[in-house]
Amino acid sequence: MAKNKFYVTTPIYYVTAKPHLGSLYSTLLADALARWNKLQGKDVFFLTGTDEHGQKIAQAAEKAGKLPKDFIDSFVPDFKNAWQLYDIKYDKFMRTTDQYHIKGAQHLVTVLIDKGYIYKSVYKGWYCTPCETFVAEITEDPTSPEATKGTEVVQGPSCPTCGRDTHIISEESYFFKLSAFTDKLLAFYQNNPDFIAPKERTHEVTSFVESGLKDLSISRTTVRWGVPFPQDPLHTIYVWVEALSNYITGVGYGQPGCENELRKWWPADVQVLGKDIIRFHAVYWPALLMAADLPLPKRLLVHGWIKVDKQKMSKSLGNVIDPIELQKKYGTDPIRYYLLRQIPINQDGDFSIADVENRIESDLANDLGNLLNRMVALAEKHGVMHVVPQEGMTRVSSLCLNADAFVLVEEFAGHMNNYMFHHALATLWKFIHATNTSFHEVEPWKIAKTDPQMFMTVLSDTCHSLYMIAILLWPVMPHKMEELLISLGIRFKLEEHAFKNIDDLCKWNKTFTLKKIPTLFEKQALAKATGEVRHSFSDGGPEPIEEGQSMLPQEEVKVSQDNYITIDDVMKVELHTGTIEACEAVEGSDKLLKMTVDLGSMGKRTILAGIRKSYEPAELIGKRGLFITNLKPRKMAGMESQGMMLVAEDENGNSRVVQFPELVKNGVRLK
Repeated sequence: MAKNKFYVTTPIYYVTAKPHLGSLYSTLLADALARWNKLQGKDVFFLTGTDEHGQKIAQAAEKAGKLPKDFIDSFVPDFKNAWQLYDIKYDKFMRTTDQYHIKGAQHLVTVLIDKGYIYKSVYKGWYCTPCETFVAEITEDPTSPEATKGTEVVQGPSCPTCGRDTHIISEESYFFKLSAFTDKLLAFYQNNPDFIAPKERTHEVTSFVESGLKDLSISRTTVRWGVPFPQDPLHTIYVWVEALSNYITGVGYGQPGCENELRKWWPADVQVLGKDIIRFHAVYWPALLMAADLPLPKRLLVHGWIKVDKQKMSKSLGNVIDPIELQKKYGTDPIRYYLLRQIPINQDGDFSIADVENRIESDLANDLGNLLNRMVALAEKHGVMHVVPQEGMTRVSSLCLNADAFVLVEEFAGHMNNYMFHHALATLWKFIHATNTSFHEVEPWKIAKTDPQMFMTVLSDTCHSLYMIAILLWPVMPHKMEELLISLGIRFKLEEHAFKNIDDLCKWNKTFTLKKIPTLFEKQALAKATGEVRHSFSDGGPEPIEEGQSMLPQEEVKVSQDNYITIDDVMKVELHTGTIEACEAVEGSDKLLKMTVDLGSMGKRTILAGIRKSYEPAELIGKRGLFITNLKPRKMAGMESQGMMLVAEDENGNSRVVQFPELVKNGVRLK
């Protein structure tokens, strides 16, 4: 087994429809991991593909009036084109109708037969065709008088995965002795606590195994579209057993002469999958590998669902997002960034167009793109396009920024290596805000002529920061970050920019040749925020807000003359700019977040806000908000809140922080 290798897989996708946002998310996670490990100098193999056998596909093909192979052939290009459109660089796209996979799957079953883990019997149970899964075994005839006594209609259990109705299947079947692996699996989970990530998913798996495993039916006689069972062509290998084997057949298993390839790549370092198929990957798959004397994968990365308007995407609900149309409107890299920043890996995430546009406007265009544009434009204006570090020239903000860089790289790498992409990106954006602050506080446009050495120092600091940002962001937004580097006079080459020691990124000893490039990120017309305005009065006014609730300003507010206030009333409210430096959830509250806010010359304050359902704590770190600073402190959940943050509700009822321009410093009072 190669030491400096990284093997990552995605689930293989059913070809009964075009790719959707969920399949894009899974594949994007794997692509970002593959690129991140390439950036660390590792030899990487990235496998994805399509699942092309089974009853569901046969039925869909028949409904379409096509042969199964012709039917699936019409969908495979959609997946390949979508992945190309999103700049996903897989090493192998495998199809379960490929001959090498068919032979490999048959080889695995043959090994299990030879080792005595497979026997023939009869199976009767409730079966879910869409999921191709037996839901419950039937130990007595469900149509017998005893079984139907007191009922008029025999109705089976709903499928626990998709919720659809099930039907009875009774047929001769080959069984895998899954029950023999109960103790082995439990011992494996205990000895390998990081096998399932995030760890919250482990309890579901261990509970299922502890409840007792039954032997698994692994063949069908009623399904013909599949891989023939070895030594018995009347049977077809159960599609889930055959499909799971793709992770090893894709790297040479069962193929003569490919032993070294298999030895190099297997076991997989990370297998990406959705939470709805965790049982197959965390129970059945490890048991099959144990039985075949093969190593188990090192990690299963299990993500949640992407929801739209708080509901799982579904054709019947009409809320399925077409990733192709999304890319056409917003571009490849902004959507890559949005999905990895907005959707937390350890829980379900909610998708909205308003959030997409807000991320593009706030994070990409304002925070990152404008920083590059302003610096290059300023350098061009003063004829300083060749930027060199200034020996012996230091400033306090330079030292602070470089210190922040070391902290950033360490934290960013830690989050990426733990697959917490949203935390990694939140940490990186905190540094982007710090770079903006460092650039603006010295007002370089004023000193360009009076202090050219300091001017060069500011440019050098900013260039080094942008260089480091671009390298770290490359796995997420490869095309845009390569463009950013071109603006710094650097052409990205993986073999030159891969780093074995991440501290190398923080050595600020480079020279840059600046070049103007087209705008990195185009701003979008933001979706209008909706929702009523809520007012807060420290003396118990007419509309007191609930504990932990934030003030919600809105674009347009119709105010009757009875609600008019005077200019004196306005002047009583002190609104100041501030940056959120730290944020954490308040224990025992499902609404409150506790923030440490830097208010410039006013110091730092603790402010609580009831926006936990709209933001992960890490997402708020580094955001520049507006705060009421003369509100009487009040107790919330046993803590004192020393102000109030302004937010607005979007069209989906999510709270969004009202931010201020980068040119404005912390602690400035609004007039």
